[in-house]
Amino acid sequence: MFTTRLRGSASGPLALILAATLGLSACATTGEGASSDGNGDAAPAREARALPTGMDAATNPDPYPSTYRGLPRENLAIVGATVFTGDGRKIENGVVILTDGKVAAVGGASTAIPAGHRVIDAEGRYVTPGIIDVHSHLGVYPSPGVQGMSDGNEATNPNTAEVWAEHSVWPQDPGFNTARAGGVTTLHILPGSANLFGGRGVTLRNVPSVTMQGMKFPDAPYTVKMACGENPSRVYGGRGRSPATGMGNMAGYRAAFIAAQDYRQKWDKWRETGEGNPPTRNLQHETLVGVLDGSILIQNHCYRGDEMALMIDMSKEFGYRITTFHHATEAYKVAPMLAREGICAAMWTGWWGFKMESLDAIEENVALVDAPEGSCAVVHSDDAELIQRLNQEAAAALAAGRRAGLDLTEEHAIGWITLNAARAIGIDDQTGSLTPGKRADVVIWSANPFSIYARADQVFVDGGLAFDRFDPTYQPVSDFELGQPGYGLPAAGVRQGAR
Repeated sequence: MFTTRLRGSASGPLALILAATLGLSACATTGEGASSDGNGDAAPAREARALPTGMDAATNPDPYPSTYRGLPRENLAIVGATVFTGDGRKIENGVVILTDGKVAAVGGASTAIPAGHRVIDAEGRYVTPGIIDVHSHLGVYPSPGVQGMSDGNEATNPNTAEVWAEHSVWPQDPGFNTARAGGVTTLHILPGSANLFGGRGVTLRNVPSVTMQGMKFPDAPYTVKMACGENPSRVYGGRGRSPATGMGNMAGYRAAFIAAQDYRQKWDKWRETGEGNPPTRNLQHETLVGVLDGSILIQNHCYRGDEMALMIDMSKEFGYRITTFHHATEAYKVAPMLAREGICAAMWTGWWGFKMESLDAIEENVALVDAPEGSCAVVHSDDAELIQRLNQEAAAALAAGRRAGLDLTEEHAIGWITLNAARAIGIDDQTGSLTPGKRADVVIWSANPFSIYARADQVFVDGGLAFDRFDPTYQPVSDFELGQPGYGLPAAGVRQGAR
């Protein structure tokens, strides 16, 4: 599923181009069905027309390709730790084998250690998959938080599906470094929520890089940010234009999908017949065509349960599916519906009452959404500081669920920031659990990750050491951090950085 998914709306159009080309070749033969010029001679075949560079998305489905190569790595055996695998298992005195950047084996103390693997003694510590934050604005709202770096919201039109968050990402954002120190190995960067359609999101590997492309998760599916509720109606209603209400929001979504359907039909007809001029490429419609054909995943900012139900009905009206609702403070009210529809909910634990649509937020939200069979509960940050302690946010959700009487284990709850998070952005066959064959994204914690005293000791991305709390060589520092308060003070006995 994952490896065959093409970015953007290219997969459908590309197949149609190939089909049309084969069809034209067949018509060029002189057998039955060949066209005639009226004198019994076969007419020359019509040649498929090549459009000018950049005018046909199908000719270049990946215009901003990943150049990610990964960090230097070695083969490792992590032994003696308590292992939370991310998929619901807990292994005491466990062994995790990392080979060539992949998880090779996970098991108990008797697990064989291959020759040539360096052994890391993690006795008394804990091992988990790398943390995944499905809702981050690092890089598009970086530090320093000044107007010149505020690149997360193209708040110029209710529909800006044509913009891509990756084109705003500043890879020098020091937030990437602090997130890595909190165990985050993968981030999903989204535009802001001012618009009905805010634009495409991008998934990044949390490694130092001078370019966005050097962080870009290879072959991760594109997403599109949609926003329900107060934000778009407040932004545009405040300007005296639509949408100014919830009904204006819904009308705007529906009009956009109608336009995208029409755009897709025009391209399909031109590819089939080759007659007339092709449609002019429209980046806004192109993104939504990707939603309609399933290659672009919807990440939907939506707080209220009743609005989630409306969005689900609209997805059925136009024949697409929603992957994840974000913030979702009332997801507990519609938890069975979300599970039935196969929709993830990415939530906070304690963000309550900061605006009307969050008024019914409860700390038990994550646990209650998790309860139905087939559910997908996720803990996210949407914040440059909270991303540094997503393990503690998950711990708070776990404690709230237990207080409510739910039978929840730590080995299950770790999935809220690992495997479920990977599912929510379409990369769960690549990462999110310590499963043989998946990427070696691993965190060694100083203590139980659900403890407020736990700190990430070592963080590995694809088996490469990305952060080491005890070695300043593996504590990257951005130019912005140099000379800031706290720089050079001892962190874990090491005078380097502010960690």
